[in-house]
Amino acid sequence: MPVYQAPVEDTLFVLQDVLNIEKYGNLPGFSDASPDIIKAVLEEGAKLCEEVLQPLNQVGDHEGCTRNQDGSVTTPTGFKEAYKTFSEGGWGGLSIAEEFGGQGLPQTLAAIFNEYVVSANMSFGMYPGLTRGAMAAIVKHGSDAQKKTYLPNMVSGEWSGTMNLTEPQCGTDLGLMRTKAVPQEDGSYKISGTKIFISAGEHDLTSNIIHMVLARIDGAPEGMKGISLFIVPRNTLNDDGTVGENNGVSCGSLEEKMGIHGNSTCVMNYDDATGFLIGEENKGMRAMFTMMNEARLGVGIQGLGIGEVAYQNAAEYARDRLQGRALSGAKEPDKPADPIIVHPDIRRMLMNMRTFTEGARAFVAWAAINGDILERSEDEAERQKSSDLLALLTPVIKGVMTDVGFQTAVDAQQVFGGHGYIAEHGMEQFVRDARIAMIYEGANGVQALDLVGRKLAANGGRSLITYFGELDAVIAASKDIEGVGDLAAALKKGRDDLEAATGWFMQNAMTNPDNAGAGSTDYMHLMGLVAFGHMWVLSAKAAQEKLAEGSGNEAFLKNKLITARYFMERVMPDTATRLARISSGSESMMALDAEAF
Repeated sequence: MPVYQAPVEDTLFVLQDVLNIEKYGNLPGFSDASPDIIKAVLEEGAKLCEEVLQPLNQVGDHEGCTRNQDGSVTTPTGFKEAYKTFSEGGWGGLSIAEEFGGQGLPQTLAAIFNEYVVSANMSFGMYPGLTRGAMAAIVKHGSDAQKKTYLPNMVSGEWSGTMNLTEPQCGTDLGLMRTKAVPQEDGSYKISGTKIFISAGEHDLTSNIIHMVLARIDGAPEGMKGISLFIVPRNTLNDDGTVGENNGVSCGSLEEKMGIHGNSTCVMNYDDATGFLIGEENKGMRAMFTMMNEARLGVGIQGLGIGEVAYQNAAEYARDRLQGRALSGAKEPDKPADPIIVHPDIRRMLMNMRTFTEGARAFVAWAAINGDILERSEDEAERQKSSDLLALLTPVIKGVMTDVGFQTAVDAQQVFGGHGYIAEHGMEQFVRDARIAMIYEGANGVQALDLVGRKLAANGGRSLITYFGELDAVIAASKDIEGVGDLAAALKKGRDDLEAATGWFMQNAMTNPDNAGAGSTDYMHLMGLVAFGHMWVLSAKAAQEKLAEGSGNEAFLKNKLITARYFMERVMPDTATRLARISSGSESMMALDAEAF
């Protein structure tokens, strides 16, 4: 059975030493997040994940969810009790405003805690995760009455939430949507249509499920401009706010899936269900993107979370498994063989995993802090800067972190050899569960196209200029620090490769748009390498400074510097490869006739 220990020590290093979270104490919620509070939240969250959620991970995978004859869905053994424990602990409202029953703490803490939940039990974590996305839309776009009606019960865990976007004939291209909304005299709408791939669409964890449904009002413009967003509760609400009868919402079937078996992925049918417009008519895409951006950060965290638990188990196995002798001579001559961790190729995979998980953790926290600045700062310039950085890097967080998270799970399985292919050890479940994160909430190829086609050119390239400014400041501040300067030089090389790739697109993509499409995934990953290098230079700088202070924990800090050096020497040079691919253009990629495939 797999093991998991939440990386609290590394998280505290990232928050306190690398990103200096205390300097944001002027933001609402941050003044309450003292070092002691942060540590207590992370330690208690770790206990919940290690002791309650992780033991149910294989249970959920083996049992899956069951659709009953009446259309209700039963979740795996133990999930309902775990959800009650989760909700009673206030974990669903960690960063929600106190006026709605939340704790008002920074979103940064909620994002970090989400990593622990995913590592422990990704399928379980999707139930509160979808609720967070629905709450985010209501907080930002809902009326005061809607916030009062729905948020307190969603924060408490009494109700949950979903996103209903995809239909059988349309996924990414939501302009093809057919679900319709018919206005009623009382201001409500009758919603009819079918949605597919709806995570947590029906289950037995909560007394009501609040669906956020995209639909087209009768007579609305065709395409994306005619889409509105509606709140559609599974059950109607009585005048006193209690849960009433079914609202014409039903689960038609459960999808048979490769992984995340413990989460109910549903076909949802709406048959004249009563819904309520949220936000403006025909402006549903704006509200939808609030949910999507929340979800894309969450899905990026899924890549990290699965990568972390897979790495932990692979490292433990590599320390224990005896196989062959070290190339440089026996390391444990009293045993019949050395542990496989002595072999360089095993080390290669483990170090790749480690540089990903530790770099991604810093990247997530950095992004989440910018999210908090965007939502909580009173300084318009600060908000604009954070908005630009998040707009640029959200596709990278989603696309790169899930691609590399999946590869990390595959490499962890490889470390186990044949045992990695056997269900008992849990590695094959991590591979299966990780795979979906590359697909949903916008497939990774679409993320890359969004980055290259929309984000780079937006506002005259302001986001990228802002990010280059961030990188240049870090490089300048680190270049003269002993043990860090050469790492900063490696980051500078990657940054320059990113600038060269951007320039190539500017010169070649306008005349032939296929050049942008052909290079988009490589560009996204090139930017991801630079973003990780950015985090590793910050981490190495913090570690070196703490070593100079003699503040203790010397082994941890030296290991951080070694890992940073590995990333810069063995991973960062891939920016040159990505640049070469981008610069080759699209000719050979597009040359074959369709019939030749």
